[in-house]
Amino acid sequence: MRIMMFAHNGSLNRGCEAIVRSSTNIIKEKMKGAQVYLASAKPETDHILTKLDGIYDGSTQHIRKYSFAWLRSSLQVKLFKDESYALGKMNSNIVKHIPTMDVCLSIGGDNYCYGEQPGWYEINRRVKAQGKKLVLWGCSIGSEDMSERKLEDLKLFDLILARETLTYHMLRSRGLKNVELCADPAFTMEKEELALPQGWQAGNTVGLNFSPLVAGKNPQAGQAVRDLIHHILATTEMTIALTPHVIEGGNNDYEILEEYWKAFKHTGRVILLPGNLTAIQYKGYIARMRFFVGARTHATIAAYSNFVPTLVLGYSVKSKGIAKDIFGEEKLVLSIDDISDSRKLIQSFNEMVIEEEEIQTTLRSAIPRMKMMSYKAVEYLHALAK
Repeated sequence: MRIMMFAHNGSLNRGCEAIVRSSTNIIKEKMKGAQVYLASAKPETDHILTKLDGIYDGSTQHIRKYSFAWLRSSLQVKLFKDESYALGKMNSNIVKHIPTMDVCLSIGGDNYCYGEQPGWYEINRRVKAQGKKLVLWGCSIGSEDMSERKLEDLKLFDLILARETLTYHMLRSRGLKNVELCADPAFTMEKEELALPQGWQAGNTVGLNFSPLVAGKNPQAGQAVRDLIHHILATTEMTIALTPHVIEGGNNDYEILEEYWKAFKHTGRVILLPGNLTAIQYKGYIARMRFFVGARTHATIAAYSNFVPTLVLGYSVKSKGIAKDIFGEEKLVLSIDDISDSRKLIQSFNEMVIEEEEIQTTLRSAIPRMKMMSYKAVEYLHALAK
């Protein structure tokens, strides 16, 4: 069984790394003889993923002006409003591998949350045209993200695996019968524990992750996070470990967290984790924290899966859905609007501290179930591939 993952933008987003790493592990564990390949937009960032059977350059190709491909695609668009030839050429690095595969997994997770995706639609169409199985792997999609064009694309999939119940019920309500429920594969990911940095308090360190993505959506949130840091330093004895999780150009957590570190390093209680660690190394640090506050979904999954009480600075359906599946409610998830309110942010942090033991108890009960749901995805995949 040859499986190709695509719609992966590189592992400098440690959440994307976590998806590929954990998915490869659970597929190979449960599907004996499976070979797993990755088509990556930035293959040079994926050398850390050692269990893959191959990594392909899946980057988008530009059509050279006045070339035959440019002339043909221009005519098709102008005369027939048909982008398929152009999109096929642009995505040829992925398309050319389809014939040698049995199953193609679209693994972006939340790729369908960011408007129309004509490139992915064309790849999906070509996968099915060649008689291959097509799977949307561990996705989250909000009702606000849906369109008629997107719905038609989703109907092409042999299997859609929703990683939380909000997405599952929304897709089912749109008439899609090819949807099953699982959990994010990263709940099963291993961790690597490096030496603790100077200033870390064992059992009394709170992790803080913030992202340019959230800051861009709500510019006032940055000040609220600064106010939360002040509050933690003034009312507790905890050390704050600023924890990046996406370190790619133009979307680098380290850069925004470094500004906080510069502002508070004089206290001796704020440390900044390195900006070059792998997903399993970040998970190793997060696992040893007392609390975690995070904007990046897979950083919060790293915390949840190690029974660390977590406050989520949520910006999409995935954050709400994952929390709901763990706690039975959207517990300690602040919306994009709420996180600019310092009072609400501090109040939620205090709630987490007060309910520390209760939250840990819930996590110890829920996480084994979430891991089982992660493996459920492989069961569905195996049944499809038979």
